[in-house]
Order: sequence, then C-alpha cells, then structure tokens
Amino acid sequence: MERGVYFDGWFPRQHCYHPSLPPRRLRMIEDLEAYRATSLVWSALGGGSISLPYLEEEAYGEIDPRFRFYGFLNDAEFIQHCQERGIKVFGIVFEVQGWEFPVELNEDASKVLSMNETRGVGTPGWLGLREFNQNTYPKIWKPFEHYFPNGLVNSDGEVVTDILEECTSRDIYGEPCHSTWVEVPENPHYAYLMDRNNPVWREYLKAIIRIQIDAGVAGVELDEADLPIFATGYGGCFCKDCMKLFRAYLQELPQEQLPDELADTDLSTFHYGSWLLERGYDFKANRETTPLYWDYIRFQRRTIVGYFAELSDYIKEYGRSKGRDVLVSGNFYYFTPHYYPFESKVDILITEMDSTSYRQPSWCRYAAGFARGKPVIVVENPYGGVPPELLPRMKDGKGYDQYRMMQYEAAALGINMSVPYGAWMGSVIEDSFWAPHDVTVEIQNFIADHEEELYSTTTYSEAAVAFSVQSAFDWSEANGSGNRFPFWATCDDLVAQKQPFDVVMFPEGVLREDALSVEDLSQYRTLILPECTFLTPAQASLVKGFLDRGGYVLATGDVGRNLGATERSAILGHPLMLRTDQVRAESFAGGPQVSIEDAPDLAINVHRIGDKQAAIHVIRYDYDPERDAVPVIPEMRLDIRLARPFRMVKTFSPMGEVGAHLTFSRDVREMHRLELENVPLYVVALLQG
Repeated sequence: MERGVYFDGWFPRQHCYHPSLPPRRLRMIEDLEAYRATSLVWSALGGGSISLPYLEEEAYGEIDPRFRFYGFLNDAEFIQHCQERGIKVFGIVFEVQGWEFPVELNEDASKVLSMNETRGVGTPGWLGLREFNQNTYPKIWKPFEHYFPNGLVNSDGEVVTDILEECTSRDIYGEPCHSTWVEVPENPHYAYLMDRNNPVWREYLKAIIRIQIDAGVAGVELDEADLPIFATGYGGCFCKDCMKLFRAYLQELPQEQLPDELADTDLSTFHYGSWLLERGYDFKANRETTPLYWDYIRFQRRTIVGYFAELSDYIKEYGRSKGRDVLVSGNFYYFTPHYYPFESKVDILITEMDSTSYRQPSWCRYAAGFARGKPVIVVENPYGGVPPELLPRMKDGKGYDQYRMMQYEAAALGINMSVPYGAWMGSVIEDSFWAPHDVTVEIQNFIADHEEELYSTTTYSEAAVAFSVQSAFDWSEANGSGNRFPFWATCDDLVAQKQPFDVVMFPEGVLREDALSVEDLSQYRTLILPECTFLTPAQASLVKGFLDRGGYVLATGDVGRNLGATERSAILGHPLMLRTDQVRAESFAGGPQVSIEDAPDLAINVHRIGDKQAAIHVIRYDYDPERDAVPVIPEMRLDIRLARPFRMVKTFSPMGEVGAHLTFSRDVREMHRLELENVPLYVVALLQG
C-alpha cells in the first residue's frame, strides 16, 4: 500500500493558484517523514503550462540567502531530499492548462517585479505561453528555439507562432474554452483549456516531461488524463484537429455503423461544428441529446487511449534513456470507466474524487477492483464534496472522527486516501486544506506500523460484483450520464447487508482486451452481474465456465443481450443462474458470508494476509454530531464464513484496546463467531490458523 500525500503545499488563507506550486522547505520533509509518506501527488514542477523556462526556474532556480535561512529549496533539491528518504515525488503535468499572467516589469523588461498578484509598480504586461512562444521578453526567458530548434509545426504544416491560440480547445463558435475551475474570480489571469489531440501540444507536453525527469522526479503524473473528453463539459472541443480526427473516424466506419443522420452527407468535407449549427444546436445546453453526441464521445474515447499511451510510453522511454525507471500515473478522475484502458499503462493509480464524502464504501471497493492489485492513491475534491465544510470545523478542533473515517475507510477497503497537505480548495475559496498534524500522525503511524501485518490487495470475499464497461457506456447513452448505473445500487445494497465483496472489471473488449480467466474467479462462490447487458464472447465464456465449476451467478437486468441465442441460453438457462430484481445475501451460494446482529452503519472487508491469516477490517460510519464522535459500542458479534478454519484472534485499533473472542464451528457452514468488546470507529481482527 502506498501512503500518499496530496502535497500541493498551498498557503493557508490564500487562493490556491494554479499551476505553479509554492516553494518547498526542509520543514515540509520533516512533516512528510512524520506522516510516513511514500508518494507525493500533485507535488512538484507544475509551471510548464506557463512556460518551459518558468518550469526550469522551479526546478533549478537560485534561492536567495534570506530564504535559505528558513530552509527553502528549489524543486530539484526538494526531490533529491525526498528520494533520499524513500519518498517518491511525482511531477505534475497540467495537461489541460495554458496560462497567461499579469506582470509588472522593470524599465528594460529584464526583471519581473510582480506576477499574478500585482502591486502597482513598473510597467504592466503579460507573461505566459504566448510570450514564450513569441520570444517577447528575451532578457527574462530563454528563446523558444532553445527547446524546439526547428520550431513546432501543426497538422496543417504551419510553423506555430502562437502556441496558446494554436492548441486551445474551442467551442462550436471557434472561441477558446477556459479552464474556469482554476481561474481565480476577479483576478485578470486566464487559462485556456488546451487540447491533447493537437500534435503541437503533445510535443510541448513531452518537453515538460523531459524537464521533470531531468530534475529527478520518481514519477510523472498526467493530470486531466481524459483530455479532450474533459472539454465537452465546457462546450468543446471543436478545434481543427478534433474536427479532422472525428471526420476521419466517421469515414472509417463500416456503412452499416454510420449514423442515420449522416446518410446523405459528404463526409470528405464534414465539419461537426458547422453541421450542428446548421441544425440549431450550440453544444452548450442539452449536449447528451445533441445529434451525434454519443458518436463523438465514442470517437474521443479512442483518441484519449491512444494519446495517453503515447505520453506514457514517452515517459518510460525518456526515463530509460537517463538510466532510470520512471513511474507513470495520471489523474483517473473518479475512475470513470473510459479510463479503464489506461490502467495497463500506469504503475500507480491516482484519482481525484468526483465528490468527496465521509462515507463511500461502494466506490472504494470499485476503485480496488479497477486497480486489480496496483496501488491506488485518492485525493479529495472540494467541488461538491465535504472539504469546504470539514476544513473550518477541524480548525475549531472538531470533525476529527469524520476525518479519521475518510482515511481509515480507504485503508480498510483496500486503497489509500491521501493526507491533505495544503491541498486544493478550488479557485474560489481563499484557503487550502491542512489536516490536524497530530491526528494525521496517529492515522499514518497505525497504517504504516501494521502495513504487512494487516493490509493486502487480496481478500477472502466470497462474492464478486462485475462492472461491465460497455454496459455502463450503453446505460449512459440510454438513460443520461447523470442517471446512476445499477452496478452502484447493487454495491450499496451489499454494504447495507454488511457483506464483503470484490469488484471485477469486464472491459469493453476493443480499447481494453479481456484478461480474466475462470481461475481468476476461483475464490468466489457467487458472481453478481448487475445490468451486464453487454458481454464480450470471452466474458460469456468466463461466466459459463464459472457456472460449470459450481459457482452461483446472480444477475439483474437483461444479461448479454448482444450475444447470439446459443451463447445466451447457455448462461441464462444454467441451473445455477438466478435472475433477480435485487441482490440479497440470502441468495448467495451458502447464504450470507457475514451476519451481524443489530449492526450499526458499517463496512467490512477481509484482507487475505499470506496463506494463514485473515484480517477482518470493520469501519463504522455511525457518527454522532452531538458528541462529535463515533461512540464506542460495548459489544458486537459477527459470524463469518472463511475458506479455511482459524483458531486464534488478535485485535488492533488506533483508538484503544478491543476485546475479542473467536470460536469456529465446522458443523454450521464453517462459520467463525467473532465477539468484540469496546468497538471503536475502526478495528481490525487478525485471525490466525
């Protein structure tokens, strides 16, 4: 398990200014050691979307002796000191951002007197990508040709003279889209929303990657990794490259797959934006019902996989050229299913939540299944989540158990919730997210001290829930992306029934090929197929093989309706297949794996620790607002069936002693009875053979 830190390091009571992170200090490294950190995300060298010379200044800039007095470092020095302590620093590539900042310069434009926050001195001007590309201030920055001796040439064969205008995502009227979520209101700076489908921008991103690797990063994190699908939420993208590529995509489709709306259209001159405007659509409202919208999304799903792979491969290749194995990651935002083909291209999966809450067990189990054994680091999201509510409460010494709940929940359910260290609070709130130091040390020490003893990426779960990627895509098209895919209701039901479960991913079969075998499902007694309306031939064979070896299958919805009649009947007609409207643990093979009398709101997960131990993790959610705590329960009794008998139990909790007694009955469905006393917010019972 990684112990990640969301290491923006932005200042308290000041806006979180993208893309340049504040300078680092030696004291920060002391904190990181206290937090037992192994990886820092969103942590270093973000300024490439201002300019490459600015990025180099972040990496190697001279530090004034006055700042050395307080232990300030440039990023390359910070990275080196972290590496010496076994802390992996990820350089952050803000792929979607192209910046321009107000500046004030001295008389001969050789010195920046102020930037971003101006102070009424010197000569006003602008500094950013455009000025870099046009060599506007040669006394401040190295020339563009220093990095690109032959310049950069776009897909029309033209030498680029304004990289900001060239590479921006555009709305249907040709206007630049803005990265509004990082622009601070009333500040004159601005960020264009850039487009990775433009080959010029990909070459520029590779230059950022080279500088980061040269500066010593352990890994490179590609933010906004689904660019330009990301841009559709902002009315894009109708740039020339997206329009060229979409036209080519449509031209390559077999005639029977061509959308009906294009039956009489000359595709050799087709421009999606113009075509929509002629029909009265502006792609700003009701996008999901706009003609060809889902065709456009299917096209972009293909481009994001190809171009993410191109950058991922480049990181690995350039790292090897420098004699190093550089790790790759990206912001897999909420693990939306179109990211699943990326998983094979990364070493660590980093994800920003769509909306952070104190309790999200279904999503945690999904994230663990998505990663399939790879480390997962999660960061919170202030937009629509709880951090804006929690931050002021923690400043007042409240909400500590809610913070603990978020952190321990992730560890209990197989992933890592990063520690916020000056983390992002959006562009509107004038503050950053700092957690209480002592509470954070308590959490991190418990997890680190028991990492090998209590934590694993494998489980003793008897039930697995399949997430069908193509079925999720089809559901969104039929019901709107805001309508939750039934998979989530199934997982929520299992949590409510206090059942442990794993998630297994069923890819769509083209952008990500099938890899699961019947042997991969051998630990499970029950396989659940929620709304798996699409099954690849390999998945149909997998399900059939699971049934034939004696496994139960519970299915909701119209299973595998894309299959041929013979394939489908072999599954639906099998005696161990049960079709149902709601999944209930009583229908599992052997009945519920876990039974808890009078249980509070909680989630349970059983980590497989080697061959001879099982760690039962219980995370409780029954927070009492009046006490501002999760109260201790005097007694809790749970019965649990495990694949082998265990005779001894030992309990662990960061919140005091927990009494435990274990009995095993082979006669009663091989159930173990675990009786716990003084049960706090989080407890782990380690069962030993």
